Amino acid sequence: MGKSQADEKILSYNDVVLRRSDLDILSGPYYLNDRIIEFYFSYLSSCHPSQDTLLVPPSIAFWILKCPVAEALSDFIEPLHLSDKTLVIFPINDNDDVERAEGGSHWSLLAYYRNANLFVHHDSCRSMNAAPAKQLYKAVSGYMGLSSSASEASFMECTDSPLQENGYDCGLYVTAIARIICSWHVNHKNTDTNDLWFSVVKEQVSPSVVASMRGEILALIRDLMARH
Repeated sequence: MGKSQADEKILSYNDVVLRRSDLDILSGPYYLNDRIIEFYFSYLSSCHPSQDTLLVPPSIAFWILKCPVAEALSDFIEPLHLSDKTLVIFPINDNDDVERAEGGSHWSLLAYYRNANLFVHHDSCRSMNAAPAKQLYKAVSGYMGLSSSASEASFMECTDSPLQENGYDCGLYVTAIARIICSWHVNHKNTDTNDLWFSVVKEQVSPSVVASMRGEILALIRDLMARH
């Protein structure tokens, strides 16, 4: 496929523009890029249009992670209105190079749940992204709108999180776990903070479920293309 054909825009969905090359990524055993994850997070946001839930786009999460100046960081974070949210989900990427778009080789997910005042890191590759996840937690925890008397939000590595069986499905684990957490949140407004969504993720996110999400997201995009 020529470069111009690969770059052809095939769908604008909310603020996300998908290109022909994104379909190729979903069609084969390839590592998901920022656009596909941003598209699916945007889709989940449309499915769960609650003011208290926020799925942060990969580009914003990355800039928060890499922002060198504290004053500039607030410009990124304030429009997110984190203090109004009960559930916030961040995609974490291990890209070290700010100059390199679409860099990195591993995705994981960091979720904040206000009712437990807790950040939970789900990593399908045994804490491979623990360092960037903790870095993002430290960057945003001061913006969660917690009163000065409240203790700072905690960070937890979910050691029981489902593990990938290959080198390319990490982004799909992020989409699958995000979907389950959003669904769990809708049905469990008050719950035991010792378990939260962990057991549901463990029961429902399997390698076969994750693998099937490629076709599911691809079908979703094609369906939206047909409607537009």
